Amino acid sequence: MKKSYDLSELSWTLSGWTPELWRMQRTMEIGASPSAEIQGIPVKVPGSVQKSLREAGLLPDWNVGLNHRLCEWVENRHWIYETVIPRAWLDDARTIRLVCESLDYSGWIVVNGDIAGDFVGSHIPHVFDITERVDRNADNVLRIVFDLPPRWLGQFGFTSKMREWKPRFNYTWDWVPRLVQIGIAGPVRLEITDGREWKRLRISTDVQDGAGVLKITGEIGEPSGLVVDVCVRGLDRIIAERTADAIQFSREGLVFKNLDIDLWWPNLEGDQPLYNVECRLKDGTGLEHDFVARRVGFRSIEWKQCENSPEGADPWICVVNQKPVFLQGVNWTPILPNWADVQETDYRQRLELYRDLGVNCLRVWGGAFLERECFYNICDELGLMVWQEFPLSSSGIDNAPPEDEKSVAEMAEIARSYIDRRAHHACLILWSGGNELEVLGERGKPVDASHPMIKKLADVCTELDPSRRFVSTSPSGPSSHVDPAKIGSGVHWDVHGPWKAVGDLDQEWSDYWARNDALFCSEMGHPSASPTKLIQEYAGEFDPMPANYTNPLWRRTSTWWIEWDEFVREKGRKPNSLAEYVEWSQARQAKALSIAVNSLKNRFPKCGGSLIWMGHDCFPCTANTSIVDFEGKPKPAALALSEIWRAKKKENSQ
Repeated sequence: MKKSYDLSELSWTLSGWTPELWRMQRTMEIGASPSAEIQGIPVKVPGSVQKSLREAGLLPDWNVGLNHRLCEWVENRHWIYETVIPRAWLDDARTIRLVCESLDYSGWIVVNGDIAGDFVGSHIPHVFDITERVDRNADNVLRIVFDLPPRWLGQFGFTSKMREWKPRFNYTWDWVPRLVQIGIAGPVRLEITDGREWKRLRISTDVQDGAGVLKITGEIGEPSGLVVDVCVRGLDRIIAERTADAIQFSREGLVFKNLDIDLWWPNLEGDQPLYNVECRLKDGTGLEHDFVARRVGFRSIEWKQCENSPEGADPWICVVNQKPVFLQGVNWTPILPNWADVQETDYRQRLELYRDLGVNCLRVWGGAFLERECFYNICDELGLMVWQEFPLSSSGIDNAPPEDEKSVAEMAEIARSYIDRRAHHACLILWSGGNELEVLGERGKPVDASHPMIKKLADVCTELDPSRRFVSTSPSGPSSHVDPAKIGSGVHWDVHGPWKAVGDLDQEWSDYWARNDALFCSEMGHPSASPTKLIQEYAGEFDPMPANYTNPLWRRTSTWWIEWDEFVREKGRKPNSLAEYVEWSQARQAKALSIAVNSLKNRFPKCGGSLIWMGHDCFPCTANTSIVDFEGKPKPAALALSEIWRAKKKENSQ
């Protein structure tokens, strides 16, 4: 029989060390050692080192002024999370495992003073057999020790040389300063097992002739003498039940057809009924050895070519339950730079806002990570379709993924893990190789499956999740952006940009979007300032004016999004106040995005969708392309877009 214990229920402490010094005192109560630079402060699990230090008064609020610079010393220490596993949790089971869903980024597991294993990589779970390390008759000291993180993975550099799989946005992007998270970023549990258990379980759904189809496959430890007992439950009734021999199930799986279900629909298109699939392993006496449940929805997804699209072009009309749907929404980036500390309530607040605005699709951007399970659960509930990228992104100097065998194999392992953990979700509509990946030496040419890493990712998706679409990168096709000189030549499939208007919105900007012939636009945007009150609240010792690149406050993140000069050109003078500049900036963003999105949506089904770059701020930027501010409040642009998103679409026969 398998038992599982949530280690977040225990009391944890955090200590900070000169690198490697802790190794000389492994047998001591490390957190209380006089040699620790930071001694035994409370820490939540999951949780980041940074937030724990801030709550203990050892770090300033990095959101204020230039305080983020005062936090970089944290990267230059070893950090130890410490707790005691109670003896009551241990029994005579053959195997005792420590399962860590996300450790950010590398280090060692220490049990009772002895190293039980090491880990590296933020994007995959880490599992440690600690059976021989524990004393079943005593409390056991568990330590998770974090090594120094990589020095640089930020926005600028060489993608082909990025071979350390830690979220890159933490190292600075144009919308967040450097705050390199360290810590336990996901659930941690102790598993006690006799070996008779689910090792892997995959569930997929489809719709045929209006009825549900459910396929379950899996790997079972020591299946002899066990049966698989499956129950599919709706809100108030059992949809289906079946029992199968575990050995036979391991070979063939189970397929349920003609299920009496209600269809899952995207936001604004219908309801989102969900069903629980309960999978039990039992022996001949009826004793339950293991139990896994997944929540699923039933919908069909097809991709068809846009009307009048070029011959051979990729399909960009998403057909849900035989109904063409214009994909409208935003690019999703982390809610906080210290993403280990984001709570389910934070996710729900943002996602419900997007639902209410009329969004139906979120692109989970490749410079970050696989979001928590609760994110996808809430998207299932709200009808928010998810475009999920693997953790690869452009770097400016070169944008080609690495090609060495080790990197390709490591990324393939990450892809398998993503699929294993999230493929059952109804909201998930496609996988993507990453963000703005290009052919080496060919600027503006998106990478395709001829690249070794992209080919491997495509093969993994085909093997493990064949019913879902895989695209090599975003953007994809012959060209990464719309070249006005090539409009009408059939080379603009899925494109990115532009992100900023220059000149008069009613002339140059409107003309550009009127002529735009892209089949899909997975990134486009326009900047604006954050609200006046928010800028002032986080300014620290700085005067927010002038709102231009000479002001260090406005240089905390990229100066790309400052429009001071545009204001001066338009008005013939400088702004009289911060409030005047903010009001002008936000109105300009609202108008610019309304022009763009309205134009793209009116072209449906010649255009399949548009996704704004970006949704929300994870840092109190003075200016950014976000339409939701750092506090989760919609800017005027979000409200203007909502009128377009929620407007009834013209009927079509695609």
